[in-house]
Amino acid sequence: MTGLGALGFLSPWLLLALAALPVLWWLLRAVPPAPLRVRFPAVTLLLGLRDAETTPDRTPWWLLLLRMLALAAVIIGFAGPVLNPQDRVPGKGPLLVALDASWAGAQDWNDRQERLASILREARLDGRPTSLILLSDLPRDQGRLDFSAADVWENRIEALVPNAWEPQYQAWATAMSSAENDVFETVWLSDGLDHPGREALNAVLSSIGDVTVLRGDGDIMALRPATVEDGDLVTTVIRPSGNGEATFRINLIGPDPAGISRVLSSSEGKFGSRDREASVRFDLPSELRNRVRIVEVEGVRSAGSILVTDDSLQRRKVALLASGQQQETVDLVSPLHFLRKALVPTADVIEAPLGDLLDASPDVLVFADIGILNDIETEAVVDWVESGGMLLRFAGPHLAASEIGLREEHPLLPTRLRAGGRSVGGAMSWGSPKSLREFDRDSPFFGLKIPDDVTVESQVMAQPDPNLSDRVLAMLEDGTPLVTAKDLGLGRVVLFQTTANADWTNLPLSGLFVQMLERLAVSTETARPDAADLQGLVWVPGQVMDGFGALRDGKALGGIDGAVLAAGKVGPAARPGIYSNKDRRIALNVIEPDEELIVASWSAGTELQPLVRVEETPLKHWFLAAAIVLLGLDVLGTLWVAGRLRPAGTVRAVVLALAVALSGLAGDPASADDEAALLAANNTVLAYVLTGDARMDDTSRAGLLGLSTELFRRTSIEPIEPVGIDLETAELALYPFIYWPISESSKVPSDAAIERINTYLGTGGMIMFDTRDANLGGSSTANSRKLQQIARRLNVPPLEQVPPDHVLTRSFY
Repeated sequence: MTGLGALGFLSPWLLLALAALPVLWWLLRAVPPAPLRVRFPAVTLLLGLRDAETTPDRTPWWLLLLRMLALAAVIIGFAGPVLNPQDRVPGKGPLLVALDASWAGAQDWNDRQERLASILREARLDGRPTSLILLSDLPRDQGRLDFSAADVWENRIEALVPNAWEPQYQAWATAMSSAENDVFETVWLSDGLDHPGREALNAVLSSIGDVTVLRGDGDIMALRPATVEDGDLVTTVIRPSGNGEATFRINLIGPDPAGISRVLSSSEGKFGSRDREASVRFDLPSELRNRVRIVEVEGVRSAGSILVTDDSLQRRKVALLASGQQQETVDLVSPLHFLRKALVPTADVIEAPLGDLLDASPDVLVFADIGILNDIETEAVVDWVESGGMLLRFAGPHLAASEIGLREEHPLLPTRLRAGGRSVGGAMSWGSPKSLREFDRDSPFFGLKIPDDVTVESQVMAQPDPNLSDRVLAMLEDGTPLVTAKDLGLGRVVLFQTTANADWTNLPLSGLFVQMLERLAVSTETARPDAADLQGLVWVPGQVMDGFGALRDGKALGGIDGAVLAAGKVGPAARPGIYSNKDRRIALNVIEPDEELIVASWSAGTELQPLVRVEETPLKHWFLAAAIVLLGLDVLGTLWVAGRLRPAGTVRAVVLALAVALSGLAGDPASADDEAALLAANNTVLAYVLTGDARMDDTSRAGLLGLSTELFRRTSIEPIEPVGIDLETAELALYPFIYWPISESSKVPSDAAIERINTYLGTGGMIMFDTRDANLGGSSTANSRKLQQIARRLNVPPLEQVPPDHVLTRSFY
């Protein structure tokens, strides 16, 4: 192919015919136009007369120009003009294709797959051995590469997905520098960001062979972990460079009172022209903030733009109740004084009579030395705990004297208690205060450091019981239980067998007391726990995030050590998601609190190319169409010069001929739509929304084909084969039923399409939305969030109860 800048020709030798145009111009100038015939009776007087000199008339210059342009267009058209020609030089030798495959490349992953497919296709045509690696995976086989035929890797493109962490550059650089690989050329599909070890890996690859880096030009946005400032929830969006103003929208997602995941709040933010970060504040009531599970940047498809939340954003509602608290006059001896000090900074504390406390629906109910409750109060508290509440009890003189739980286990106590409270014999000796024993690994307090000066002087005693060992959370140094707990329905009852003030112990005076309340999820800290608080514990992933930001079930993955979780660095060993240990939940997100995104800068010897290559565009049909138009104008001009253009029918015939010729070149896409519309109008047709994903569209068609078959077999309806429709152009009223599969990559319809869909729904149309995520459990998947984004603008009619005389009540199979 020969090119002239952005224009190339498949058969450039045909352009030599353009040199003959001046000769054709001269010939056409020498040929006179057809004579003008005028009927004149007196012409008979001139018969036989001859003029000694005759001068032929010449063709008008503008008519000659039309003919020259038409011929030039024909010549250029058959020469095969191409816009943005790709003059490819065949490659030689082994080829390594390296993909960063990180969360930052998820936003334009389709473009990366298309470019990868073109690279492998060219390698297959050139017969080059090829190897394909994902740099976000850890290297295998000590960095040795597997070079195979390119078509082997082509079959795997569709299965490739980005990971939810950054590339492991340093690990690859170390492995490949020591591996014995032959010389090869590298094509590196970079995510555009600077990650640790990138320069080292580039140096290793450059020492082996040429390196070509393909960079995307899309805007990358990510979310830092949300924080709480002055009671507001603050989210910060970052980007790698300040390249102009940009707006974004932050959505807070969580369950509504019915348990359905939806957008709880939304707000718009804006980057200044040079800003690299922008914050959005949400002023939410604690009840609403406690339901936030996901924070997302709307419309950005990557794990970096999704945050999962944990207990650090929760603000518990804690109800406090103590015996005789109205008579207390000295704060320091009040049973609730130290509880207030520990809880007020991190929780909403309420104090009222028991009935009012339960009506307030607290997260935790705290009894400080409560003895006997009447039957109605006991039943009400038991129902509240069984519904999922936590009852935290502290002992004291009133509980010790109440003698509840002596003969049989009381529902609001974890164990049976001994009479009298204190023990003066046996294993427990009160000759001197007792210290706390190190917490067992199974205890929620495991890992907390016990101060040497924390001691217990008195306590209520637990009766020996076969289940006692399973219910002990903390013990004294001589093995006496200090904190016990049991499950009750969906809730839990926890008993500190000593006081909440300093009467029997100095535990409430220490920082350990606050930490134990945090471990029981009674209060929460907005700061992330440190390594000392998390290490030694095994944290089990409940949900993990993929590179696109979709949450998956993580129970099949193994637990990780708390030290890895405390480091806050995601990777193959610690995927982003929600991790739990007992009642505690910790979120691990892609972006760290102080992390910044930096654009990668490459060394001078590295060849840089854009990720999205400008595709070549054939122009042959446009030149031939122009030639036909010019020849048609030539016909009109010739007729006009000859005086034969009077009848209007002639003009209409020429114009019609030109229209038919041009429509033959350009095609008539509307004819196919008209035929489909006519077919749907005369038959019963089930329709499905085309998504652009061939596999999903095939599944939709197969499902509706089976439904049409069953309708034909079981009912009087005789539908024909289902059709796929484009919501932007299809006439929806022709289809009684539309199946709409939703995926995380589904596009939100335009305003015009939304209006047409609302009209369709308002006039009796039926659309079945399918998020296809029932196997994932719950409604907080990426597909369901995409459906919520689409449905926010739809006028979906509310459901109505079917009346008893409706035909559906008499329908059955």
